[in-house]
Amino acid sequence: MPSGDIRSLDELGAAFRDDPRLAAYTVAALEPGLIEVRVGEAALLFADARVFTAPERLTPLLARARDEGRLLLLGSDSEFDGAALLRDQAELWLVPLPISRVRLDVTLRNHGEAMLRRVEARVQGGLADRYGHELSELTAIARLLSSERDVVKLLGLILEKTRHVTGADAGSVYIVEGRIGDPEGGEARLRFMVSQNDSTAIDFREFTLPVDEKSIVGAAVIGRRPINIADLHALATDGKPRGFRHNRDLDEKTGYRARSMLTVPMSSPHGEVIGVIQLINRKLDPRTRLVAGEDFERLVVPFDRRSEELAETLAAQAGISLENARLYEDIRRLFEGFVNASVAAIESRDPTTSGHSQRVATLTCALASTVDRVDDGPYAALRFTVADLKQIEYAGLLHDFGKVGVREKVLVKAKKLYEHDRDLLLSRFDYIRKSIEAAHLRRKLERVITVGVDRAADEFARSEGELRDELAQVDDIVAFILRSNEPTVLDEGSFERLIDIAGHLYTDPYGERKPFLTAAEIEALKVPRGSLTLGERVEIERHVVHTYQFLATIPWGREMRNIPRIAGAHHEKLDGTGYPRGLKSAEIPVESKMMAIADIFDALTASDRPYKRAVPVDKALDILRAEVKHGKCDADLFGVFVEARVWTRVIPG
Repeated sequence: MPSGDIRSLDELGAAFRDDPRLAAYTVAALEPGLIEVRVGEAALLFADARVFTAPERLTPLLARARDEGRLLLLGSDSEFDGAALLRDQAELWLVPLPISRVRLDVTLRNHGEAMLRRVEARVQGGLADRYGHELSELTAIARLLSSERDVVKLLGLILEKTRHVTGADAGSVYIVEGRIGDPEGGEARLRFMVSQNDSTAIDFREFTLPVDEKSIVGAAVIGRRPINIADLHALATDGKPRGFRHNRDLDEKTGYRARSMLTVPMSSPHGEVIGVIQLINRKLDPRTRLVAGEDFERLVVPFDRRSEELAETLAAQAGISLENARLYEDIRRLFEGFVNASVAAIESRDPTTSGHSQRVATLTCALASTVDRVDDGPYAALRFTVADLKQIEYAGLLHDFGKVGVREKVLVKAKKLYEHDRDLLLSRFDYIRKSIEAAHLRRKLERVITVGVDRAADEFARSEGELRDELAQVDDIVAFILRSNEPTVLDEGSFERLIDIAGHLYTDPYGERKPFLTAAEIEALKVPRGSLTLGERVEIERHVVHTYQFLATIPWGREMRNIPRIAGAHHEKLDGTGYPRGLKSAEIPVESKMMAIADIFDALTASDRPYKRAVPVDKALDILRAEVKHGKCDADLFGVFVEARVWTRVIPG
């Protein structure tokens, strides 16, 4: 075994080559004035103390010592003068020469162990930083996943974030359709829903495949566990049959080779597998693209255990988010079904207004979307989210739901008199005619008995004329009543004539004297415009109150909580003359102001109804302008309605 003290840097180099006691140390670099040795990950730099006289050599040594290990200066005590000044710049140790080989061995062991502990601490710190970063990433991803409700967008987000944390170049998401093992639910299948690839564009098309062990995704669903394959192309040659195979059709069509693959099932909170995340080609450097064939050999690595753990963690969160999104979608469809059923119930009460609720909802949403894009005027800052527009749509569809609380005969009343009342009135006048004719015949008979046939016959011509005049008067009254029954503007003087007609009396079959018109008939016929009496109009206007009360009983949730308020104010006017509460402009929701314009426009332009004819678009807009001029409708909203031709959403042209 070599012996003797070491007196120089050159002798130290020879000792590392020849002394078995120093065999654990590897000489990594040997150059004039410097020896670098390594033990494990630890680096020790031995330098001649004379580097003090060469700053151009000392500076890089100090930098390397700071980054990689320790700097040990070899020399005599006199050569170490000034070394204390370097302690703040690097981890510096002084090794006086000469030094025995035994002492050198102990010194190296002490420094080596200290450096190994330092390297280990650095590695542990790096792992802690990595885990902290990953935890932060997972937390941020969890927030994103829990906030996305659109299922297709959510699936894309799930795949994107899982690829990000695992370094996967590509991937896909499959959704389980049907229930596995449910004989009444039909065959469960996997639907290919989302695909992503950083290296090449893939022609994405949805397809389905059975849930069985012939495919990797099917096996993952049935086994309810991840499947990690280091090299897909070795599946058939590794001597370990897995029961499934990799379909290489896509590889052959696109030139993209799927090599490493990690397939992770997603489960619902109830433990049911509802989907699969399949990750392809893990890369150590996410920035690289896989283009040439050798890229897949050189740059793709297997998914390690940490990637598998991260993918499983994200799959668990994704399964919960996906199930929540599905439940939200189910609830949305339930609401849609409820709203549509409610609209059908409204329109079944009054088929003549069929489609009105849908058109009002369409017009109001279109107006809101247009206002959302306005960049000047009082509504420049107004913005509507997707949820806001859905709230407006629901409010528009249900704005007339309170009509289910209005008597049907009032709701569909086409003329001033209800049909059965008109028929009763006409029957009364038929009786009056017959009464007049009977009275005439009775008088003729009495005259024959009194003066004889010949003399009475001479008088009959005059009496027949009187009968014709009297019947003609009755016919004229009936014709006037039928004209007055129309829901048009009442002619001047008509009210007085109705009162005059009511003053005529007839004798009913029981001998009681009664007026030609009852008080209720006069009240209905004297309506100056339209078909509704004051009491009936109040009853119709109460439908808004019914609408609000009905909608207020539904737990709409935070995003839809204003539906009752919006729908319940669509008949309010800016000047306070609207109903049911007489609100002023500042008290009326802007959505209700929009709906008021849409409601009036559609009521005017809708197809002919029994009580009115449809008016052209220009005439309807003129009527709305008059409403704006009189301070009843919002001028700025109406301006947007006209400028954007919003009505074309329901009326072509």
